[in-house]
Amino acid sequence: MRLSNKLIDEVIAEVAGEDVIPLVKAMKNKKNISEFKLAENIEREVNETRNMLYRLHNANLVTFIRRKDKKKGWYIYYWTFNAKRIKHLVFKLKKERVEKLKDRLIREKNHYFFSCSNKCIRLDFEQATEFEFKCPECGSLIEQEDNTLIIKNVEDEIFKLEKELKTYNSSG
Repeated sequence: MRLSNKLIDEVIAEVAGEDVIPLVKAMKNKKNISEFKLAENIEREVNETRNMLYRLHNANLVTFIRRKDKKKGWYIYYWTFNAKRIKHLVFKLKKERVEKLKDRLIREKNHYFFSCSNKCIRLDFEQATEFEFKCPECGSLIEQEDNTLIIKNVEDEIFKLEKELKTYNSSG
């Protein structure tokens, strides 16, 4: 699997937030960068930068070392981005997505869904009876949906992701 910048950005956004992408770009291909230098590079406060670094650390995308400042006596953290971890995260996120889609597929196949003509809200049978088959948003009558297209799309997405996961397993 080739790691494009787009794929790296997507993974970063999903696990740590979109606001962290500029920080990762500032860290790429560099080792042991001070959090103060990083904050300066991305023009953010040190505390905000630390928060981003902690989110990346929670996803195991950065490592750090700490050294004591001899003059001031406090610790300074030096951070390194771990790009190799992205491949593992891509695989993990796809597996999680497949599991969620499988749960949704079971729900779609085993329940009846209802909505109004405006598509304000989608309710299952139990919810629809609670609202007496009237949309809680616009008040119009709700009718049973034909969810065969939704089921097909979910099945297609599962198939596509499982195929990608097999490719990953055979190459990774």
